Amino acid sequence: MNKKSLDERDLNLDRVGRMTEEEARATIEAIRWPDGPVCPHCQGTSASRINGTSPSVRAGLLRCGECGKQFTVTVGTIFEDSHVPLQKWLLAIALMCSSKKGISALQLKRNLDLGSYQTAWFMAHRIRYAMTREPLKSLLRGTVEADETYIGGKRQGEPGRSTKHKTPVVALVERHGRVRSFPMLRVTGKNLRRVMRERIDPASTVMTDDFRVYRTFAGGDFAKHSTVKHSKHEYVKGDVHTNTVESFFALLKRGVHGTFHHVSRQHLDRYCDEFNFRWDRRKQTDAERTRDAVKVSEGKRLVYQKSEKRGEMQA
Repeated sequence: MNKKSLDERDLNLDRVGRMTEEEARATIEAIRWPDGPVCPHCQGTSASRINGTSPSVRAGLLRCGECGKQFTVTVGTIFEDSHVPLQKWLLAIALMCSSKKGISALQLKRNLDLGSYQTAWFMAHRIRYAMTREPLKSLLRGTVEADETYIGGKRQGEPGRSTKHKTPVVALVERHGRVRSFPMLRVTGKNLRRVMRERIDPASTVMTDDFRVYRTFAGGDFAKHSTVKHSKHEYVKGDVHTNTVESFFALLKRGVHGTFHHVSRQHLDRYCDEFNFRWDRRKQTDAERTRDAVKVSEGKRLVYQKSEKRGEMQA
């Protein structure tokens, strides 16, 4: 398979499920290196393949013609140093990109016939790490809806916005555009104002509900700030509403409660990254999202660290 034969149909679930290991490697090479191999050590573009039947010659091994170092397409990516076949990696990415509410590590273990739950869990977290958005090159703009929700276990008599057993998640959503969601330790007017000013163009129109923390934005941080009074059962006022951000939260919560069942505070940001990634590409095909996920795997690595106290694997 080369870059001329690779198109989005090569990355649908059916096609990826029938790929050989060689085809999976060629697919990842075609996505990472559309103009030919690039050395991860010196960025050189003249490389030759090292062919051989010896077990010491790794599949897909190349030698850079400029610095002389050896490398494969997995170097400097989430796939590096993994013993899981690339075909299973590619299938895991395709499954996560096509599952609207996510797919659990236990389901990945069964679908991919992996040796352990820990392997599936760590693969999923590596993929979520690849899906992490880089710092915004452009601010959210236009009409931006802002809202917060609370993820975690319920306790009898605990108020809805209590953070004792729940973690606040804030989402900023462009109408018909991108989303940025992220957990916060506390939702206060001061810290919410700060993160919104960092992520939203000041010429934008911001729409929120009437929660008191949003009152600090009335002083001119943005071109316009409109609210709907949820406390008085007002949900739509002309074009003023927060239905878009609430639709995003509906997906996130269905994933957390229905697919993953429990998400720790430590890793909640990774799950937000996953849902952000799919939301931003909701108009793409599953195969196009898979291709994009492979593209962003470059330059990102995540390693196991074993806890000495509890013997648990930490990502």
